[in-house]
Amino acid sequence: MNVAIIGASGYTGLELVKILINHPKFNITYIANSTGEQNVQDLHPCLKDVIDIEVSKADAKEVSKVADLAFLALPHKTSMFFAKELLELGVKVVDLSADYRLDLETYEKHYCPHEDKEHIKDSVYGLPEYYGEELKASNLVANPGCFPTAALLALLPFMDVIDADAQIFIDAKTGMSGAGKGLKEITHFGHLNENCHSYNPFKHRHMPEIEEKVKLLKDVDCQINFVPYLLPVTRGMIVSVFATLKEEVDVKEILNNAYNDSEFVRIRETPVDLKSTAGTNYCDIFVDRNKKALFINSSIDNLLRGASSQAVVNANIMCGFEEGEGIPKIAYVP
Repeated sequence: MNVAIIGASGYTGLELVKILINHPKFNITYIANSTGEQNVQDLHPCLKDVIDIEVSKADAKEVSKVADLAFLALPHKTSMFFAKELLELGVKVVDLSADYRLDLETYEKHYCPHEDKEHIKDSVYGLPEYYGEELKASNLVANPGCFPTAALLALLPFMDVIDADAQIFIDAKTGMSGAGKGLKEITHFGHLNENCHSYNPFKHRHMPEIEEKVKLLKDVDCQINFVPYLLPVTRGMIVSVFATLKEEVDVKEILNNAYNDSEFVRIRETPVDLKSTAGTNYCDIFVDRNKKALFINSSIDNLLRGASSQAVVNANIMCGFEEGEGIPKIAYVP
């Protein structure tokens, strides 16, 4: 199947190219960014002698002539314009931005007025462990955010036994690639090296995304207290969830039952780490309790399971391929 990557300049766009180059079913026929007029090898020198394709200036009509599916690695607020046009031209879309992840009211409260209200109701949230069947019939997938992916996979199995009236706290730490490729003061070497800090505590846009999906999937209203941190590492994400159980239960059995048949969730017997998932689509999860105090620990690669490899998994399911076809499974260790 021929596919396009629109928004190839950033980290997630590069990761998409790297995965799709070796995919057994997808063939890259179109790569675009906002300017075009260069080879992908010039855009990403690490691809020299690996792939030879010209980068175009993004144009939905041109995409529809050469591709059946498009990955949109575009900024929030921009992606909806391309998605709308592509869908009307009959092209399947996997959107890596936030533009279709939330219901209309929540999106407009935290982002901007939406310009494609018609297709919001048609989108499927791309968390395969919970939306696998819906993905099979979808033409528009809203790829989850990196923090919600790690947090929801950790939290959802326990919502039936968590005291929803008590506070749920999520401590989430990400590598600097999570802040994007653009230059920012907080990602300067002199600031980030040997340093760590929280940002947007209780105000991060991924907090309402987590709350909304918990409500939709488990029919539970709860308050998520979400605090993200930036780590002085390139990639990786580690999440710690703290909650209160209704009663003392076997939390390890609950976790094992939840993901017994999941290809890309691994249950760990010890707390998780960054390196074991870096470079893969795996989410590693560990759980323990102290009486009714619950601790869940998860780890993903923020650029892969938190973005690009999860997008390809979603595309696989959409197109009737095996979930794990062409998906990276070997970690960057050491």
